[in-house]
Amino acid sequence: MVRRVFIFGAGYSGRAIARELAPVADSIAGTTRNTATAPTLSGNGIIPLLYEGRGFSPELRSMLRATTHLLTTIAPNESGDPVLADLVAAGRTAMPALQWIGYLSTVGVYGDHDCGWVDEESECRPSSARSRGRLEAESAWRAFGRGANVPVAILRLPGIYGPGRNAFVNLAAGRARRIVKPGQVFNRIHLDDIAGATAHLMRTGADGVFNVADDEPSPPQDVVAYAAALMGIEPPPEIPFAEADLSPMGRSFYCECKRVSNAKLKASGYALRHVNYRQALTAMWSLKSWESEHAANML
Repeated sequence: MVRRVFIFGAGYSGRAIARELAPVADSIAGTTRNTATAPTLSGNGIIPLLYEGRGFSPELRSMLRATTHLLTTIAPNESGDPVLADLVAAGRTAMPALQWIGYLSTVGVYGDHDCGWVDEESECRPSSARSRGRLEAESAWRAFGRGANVPVAILRLPGIYGPGRNAFVNLAAGRARRIVKPGQVFNRIHLDDIAGATAHLMRTGADGVFNVADDEPSPPQDVVAYAAALMGIEPPPEIPFAEADLSPMGRSFYCECKRVSNAKLKASGYALRHVNYRQALTAMWSLKSWESEHAANML
């Protein structure tokens, strides 16, 4: 039973997870680095708390003492995972009611696999510092869970899209591009399925690593073209990868290619709400839910 949930990093994904859990959880608390966003958290059913990664306030400590299910979305920094460091500093008695931990990671930990399929048993060979940091954080959280005798579910996420963050928004703003690198595919996941899969793994007390991705790794230019067709507009012209003006981070994404299997997640009993980008974009367009984050729970 999900009782008292605490979310470190109640951002785009964290708020969607809170909306998903609202009907079944006794309470949901979450952190923000900026007090100005507190009303947004409250509007999503989250008790807002300030956390900047430098120790816990007395109010936050009080919430943690009653927490049964902990979820963290906060990325590690140069010194490691700030949440884990603060939990270790607080001592094992800081969370006496804890029953489950969830950590949102990235499929970037797999690195490049020459566009082949990877699953949770595949070798991780991250090429970027940010992905290496995530892999180290995964290991640290699993060790923490073993020490506390609490299951830890690692959710490896690909590119995230949903209401407010999608190809429709980019096309409407004039910033969508169709960059073509032959053979390149990316994995993606709709916000609804991040929320649904997290809630499912939380309810079942799942332990271990789970890829949370849709069924169909696809060329990025195809997603833009499909969204443009639904909007009834011409897609932007194709740009060869070699001629694309990309930031170093943007270019680094194209240096890796893999197809991420979600078979383990499905075997755990979770059924995807959006099996591929075509089904998801069609639903978002028909329901006119692509502009607003708050429409995520309509789908």
